[in-house]
Amino acid sequence: MKKILRKFRSVFLIKIPTLDSSLNSKKIFQIMIVGVPKEIKTHENRVALQPGGALQLIRNGHKVYIQKGAGLGSGFTDEAYVEAGATILEDVEQLWKISEMIMKVKEPIAEEYPRMREGQVLFTYFHFAADEALTKAVIKSKCIAIAYETVEKADGSLPLLIPMSEVAGRMAAQEGAVYLEKPKGGRGMLMGGIPGVQPAKVLVLGGGIVGVNAAKIAAGMGADTTIMDINMPRLRYLDDVMPKNVHTFFSSEANIRALLPSIDLIIGAVLKPGAKAPHLITKEMLKEMRPGTVLVDVAIDQGGCFETSKPTTHKDPVYMVEDVVHYCVANMPGAVPYTSTLGLTNVTLPYATALANKGWKKALKEDPELKMGLNIANGTIVYDDVAEAFGMEWESVETVLN
Repeated sequence: MKKILRKFRSVFLIKIPTLDSSLNSKKIFQIMIVGVPKEIKTHENRVALQPGGALQLIRNGHKVYIQKGAGLGSGFTDEAYVEAGATILEDVEQLWKISEMIMKVKEPIAEEYPRMREGQVLFTYFHFAADEALTKAVIKSKCIAIAYETVEKADGSLPLLIPMSEVAGRMAAQEGAVYLEKPKGGRGMLMGGIPGVQPAKVLVLGGGIVGVNAAKIAAGMGADTTIMDINMPRLRYLDDVMPKNVHTFFSSEANIRALLPSIDLIIGAVLKPGAKAPHLITKEMLKEMRPGTVLVDVAIDQGGCFETSKPTTHKDPVYMVEDVVHYCVANMPGAVPYTSTLGLTNVTLPYATALANKGWKKALKEDPELKMGLNIANGTIVYDDVAEAFGMEWESVETVLN
């Protein structure tokens, strides 16, 4: 009997595919080297992979390298990654050089452009349409740029943008409340007012994920809140489900102008996936606002929805134009990195695992959602809105997948 059992055990061991890189002929998936560098954008403390995610990739047979200290800002120690089986590297140049796929949170900045290389997969937020220099650098590098923000489901939802939109929307109301204070340049208003004194009036431009979350927090703080959108079915839905101090209003230039003289805080929350945001508030319209009005532009990653918007940082978050406070921090969720990292990695990990297991071409061919994330590959733009933003040529994604 023992002899028979040993025989069957041997047969099963032979037929079970292994993930050991030394037995490439029998592994289910390809083995990929995944690198996670430390984010170097100002006050960006998120990390693209938490220890649990590293463990999952490693259990699929992949090699994971984490730059020393990459997770500290989000509360994850190097020791936690080592326990998961990852390797800690101090030399960021080496990490980029050996990694077949780089996972990041924010788009590469100028210092990182020379590190990108041909054939290397970069999986991160890019927001190309707002950054011509980045677009040209990625084209020149011939890397494979898969953007979180354009991965899209059949229903039009953006699964890798949703959690950060939720964070940014909620933060927009919080930050707006802070900058309404007189020492911060605002009108000197308390968001929710007090008995006998009216609360602040908040205008939210856009009824999507960002807008709804911004309105929830603003309304929860007691503000008189209005959401504007051009989608009437969406406005009807929001009118049914939002608190009583949230009103809906069709978005048009005339309607926006009609509200401006009485509004204290405007939150810009419009988005066209992969494309530049439309300017709903022009410089000339600022003159219709009262001094100390606050603008929070959550669409700044896509160029901003206010004509006078320009990217700012957590270190220097605001500036004044026509006595109007502009808050345009391009990585708002970076201020709450623990929450943001967990929210982001919850949704990116399955896609990252597919890319590592199958290789980028096969993964994209088998997953229409992930295919939508491909913006630039092998020096070719394959996402039309990116090309349109800069008057460049583009080709069908199929041309780089065949």
